[in-house]
Amino acid sequence: MKRILTFIMVLACAVGSAQTANDVLLFSLEDQQGTARFQGMSGAFGALGGDMSALNINPASSAVFNNSIFSITGTHYEKENATTYGGGFRNMDENRVELNQLGGVFVYKNTSDSEWKKIAFAVNYDMVQQFNNEIAVSGNSAEGIDNYFLAFAQGVPFGSILIQGNELIEDAYLDIGASSGFGAQQAFLGYYGGLLDPTDMDEATSTYVPTAQYNSVNQEYRESTSGYNSKFTVNFAGQHEENLYVGASLNFHTIFYDKATFLDETGYEAASPVQSTIFDNLLHTEGSGFSFQLGAIAKVNENIRLGGSYQSPTWYRLTDDTAQRIDSDLADDDIGFIDFNIINLFEEYKIKVPAKYTGSVALVFGRDGLLSFDYSYQDMANAELQPTSDPSFSIVNDQIANNFGDINTFRIGAEYRIDEVSLRGGYRMEESPYVDGNTVGDLTGYSLGLGYSFGGSRLDIAFNQSERDINMPLYDVGINTRAFRNLENTQVALTYTLNF
Repeated sequence: MKRILTFIMVLACAVGSAQTANDVLLFSLEDQQGTARFQGMSGAFGALGGDMSALNINPASSAVFNNSIFSITGTHYEKENATTYGGGFRNMDENRVELNQLGGVFVYKNTSDSEWKKIAFAVNYDMVQQFNNEIAVSGNSAEGIDNYFLAFAQGVPFGSILIQGNELIEDAYLDIGASSGFGAQQAFLGYYGGLLDPTDMDEATSTYVPTAQYNSVNQEYRESTSGYNSKFTVNFAGQHEENLYVGASLNFHTIFYDKATFLDETGYEAASPVQSTIFDNLLHTEGSGFSFQLGAIAKVNENIRLGGSYQSPTWYRLTDDTAQRIDSDLADDDIGFIDFNIINLFEEYKIKVPAKYTGSVALVFGRDGLLSFDYSYQDMANAELQPTSDPSFSIVNDQIANNFGDINTFRIGAEYRIDEVSLRGGYRMEESPYVDGNTVGDLTGYSLGLGYSFGGSRLDIAFNQSERDINMPLYDVGINTRAFRNLENTQVALTYTLNF
């Protein structure tokens, strides 16, 4: 009698991995989040400071505060994904409310004749990325899921993916992954899932052919993601004389990410021995990261502020575990024992996100308002998976170097004050991380905000919306057909700030 158990194994990166260039990009891009004032001005705070989330741009920001403050922010997130694929159109919405910012700054004014007028110590929690999302894709394609398995199988000896003796199918699945790597494991799934056969039954053969017959297939694909990338910042800053602010921050990241994909494929020819296929995958990633920042803000005169900051590379240490299930008309009778209870645990790996440089200028019109501009530069071609000595990581790093390029980001924000009321607006544009500009398009966004000061406290609200087009692969290997996806991200944030 068969049994269902939870198996855990370690897949050595040197014999195959599931990490791709898109995984590196996933943890490299940052959302526009933070306090409502920060969001309401599209994050253009590099030369201004005086806001808890301005620490994300320039660590000198905390020294601009005249007194100690505490702020807390909640945000309603709505993500809308409109996808076009093989003549089909789908639209999915995902809504969620999160506490995305919490922090405070403690300002100590120097009453002596020192050149340092005040120092500030700040701690802040900010959500960097919010991964909750729902995507649906539906349409016809000339490339079935068998192409995914064939891409991994070609060159893998048939004998190396066969069940040995009385071995259970789930044990064989795990053992092949541990000894031969992710690619051979996918070849095993393709064969016992009924989607490919060797060209002959000799165990030494390493060429395979598909079992399904079709000119095109109908594919129903769904992707559900959840989790977050959060950042806890410890910041020190000071004001030198009357016109210079300098600061430094240490940033500690925490990542939790879950991704589940579900594929139903039908529409084969009437004579095909395969008439339907399902293929589902589950990925869980967690880990930590570290970066540091240095920055300065200078008052040129009563109206002009200049800012500059450096954000070091972010070094992430991550672990993945995966689970899969497959079924088709030709699948092995026991294939159902490979399911989401059978878990592959990968060795720890690292991602290095490149450094970022930001230059800023702001015009301050007394108590009436301000206008601010930020420019940031980041060379994504320098991103990499580590250890770089791993052969499979070297392949991915070559893809990154060849396909990724510079990200230039522009942010403009304005604030106009009428007594206790502040009116805000902003615009931002972030260039595509891809050299071709099409795989992932440019991001554009705008924002609006409103604030009211009660004297000792303040309440702010902001509306922030961005849009980006993505040519999305359903799978990174074997299938070239892509879904065109328009992602619209809308956020409404509310912040309460207390002065003390």
